[in-house]
Amino acid sequence: MYNKIYKYRWQYLMILPGVVLLFLFSYIPMAGIQVAFKDFQIGTSIWDSTWAGWDNFSFLEDLQFLTVVQNTLYISVLKFICGFPAPILLALLINEVTRPAFKRFVQSVSYLPHFFSWIVVAYILQSFLTLDGGLVNQFIGQAGGEPVFFLGSTEWFRPIVVFSGLWKETGWNTILYLAAITTIDPQLYESAKVEGAGKLAQIRHITLPGIMPTISIVLILSIPSLITVGMDQIYPLMNSANHSVADVLDTYILRNGLQQGYFGMATAVGLLSSLISLILVVSTNQLSRKLNGEGLW
Repeated sequence: MYNKIYKYRWQYLMILPGVVLLFLFSYIPMAGIQVAFKDFQIGTSIWDSTWAGWDNFSFLEDLQFLTVVQNTLYISVLKFICGFPAPILLALLINEVTRPAFKRFVQSVSYLPHFFSWIVVAYILQSFLTLDGGLVNQFIGQAGGEPVFFLGSTEWFRPIVVFSGLWKETGWNTILYLAAITTIDPQLYESAKVEGAGKLAQIRHITLPGIMPTISIVLILSIPSLITVGMDQIYPLMNSANHSVADVLDTYILRNGLQQGYFGMATAVGLLSSLISLILVVSTNQLSRKLNGEGLW
């Protein structure tokens, strides 16, 4: 073992700063997990706070928490069903574009929304969907319909969240799949053409199997998002009118932990969601290894 360490000493030295930063900012803060089991108050140290046992997990009997979990799962499953296959489909379409200039144009246009913050996206949605001069409501009015309060509607909140997520991230998420497509041997496509295979047959029997390891890894990494919807997207669109469907785990933790000062309970919610995410990731990794032999570990 020592011979291997000496042989790869320069490689180990290069990754050492990353390992140190990971330890400082990811592992040492885990000591704060004990807040979930303590009666912690501002102005006291977490080490000096008294143990509270499972009292901070009393939220499990709260009906509001069950509603929050339902909202989180509803939105996250919708986002996953629509958002996971979308970049794969877009990458396959971009790969079939034969003109390089048009291909670069499509890629640039589809990547651009990723660099907008969710606050900017919320302002864009407001300018399109607001009752007072919104572009969509102007079209509805010109067509003879009644204006719709999209941003305050419980029926429209989830479609708006899903659509804005697709618009912002689909193009950016194609990068991994396009990179994977470039690793496929071009001779496979030439052989398929000689045997009379069309475009759809080439995609089905060459492209999709070629990028299946990348799809498996992205699937495994996407599973934890089923528990964390993303406060930076939800919070700017949240208001008192759509609160009943917009209140998710992230906003629940923010409201109780930072705004109301229940740090122990908020930490307990975060700990529980992290444990569920860990179980989902391990289960998905095992399932992926059994189905196609690919996994993160």
